[in-house]
Amino acid sequence: MNSDFIVAVHALVFLNHKQGVVSSEALAENVCTNAARVRKIMAPLKRAGFVETREGNEGGYRFAGDAARTDLASVAEALDVRFVEARWHSGDADKECLVASGMAGIMDDIFADLDAGCRERLSQITVGSIDRRIFGDGAGAPKSA
Repeated sequence: MNSDFIVAVHALVFLNHKQGVVSSEALAENVCTNAARVRKIMAPLKRAGFVETREGNEGGYRFAGDAARTDLASVAEALDVRFVEARWHSGDADKECLVASGMAGIMDDIFADLDAGCRERLSQITVGSIDRRIFGDGAGAPKSA
C-alpha cells in the first residue's frame, strides 16, 4: 500500500468537516503534502463521485457524498489500492520441486485473503465515523480544524 489512501481519507474527512469548497493548496496544507499530489489523488475520487470540483479563483473541492455511507473500502476501490500484496515471489514455477514451484501461488492466495479481510473491516469505517472520532458526537466543544 502506498500513502495515497491516507491522503485521500484525510482529504475527505477535512472536506466533510468544512462543508464547503476547499482549494488544493488548503487541502495540501492540512494534509502536509503538496498541492500537485493532492490533485492527483483527488482525480479518481472525483470520478467515483466522492468529491465535486469548482473551477476558477475560488475553485477547489467539495465533499459530495454522504459521510455516514462513504466507507473506506469504497475509497480504496476508487484508488485501486491493495493493502496486502507481494512485490517479490520466492521459488520458480519452472522448478521440479513442488515447494519452489508452488509457493508464489500459495502466497498470492494468502495475501488476497488478507487484503479481502482489510477491505471487509474498512467497509465498516466511514468518513462520518472518523469525523465523530475526531470531533465527538456533538457533546462538548469540538476541536477546530
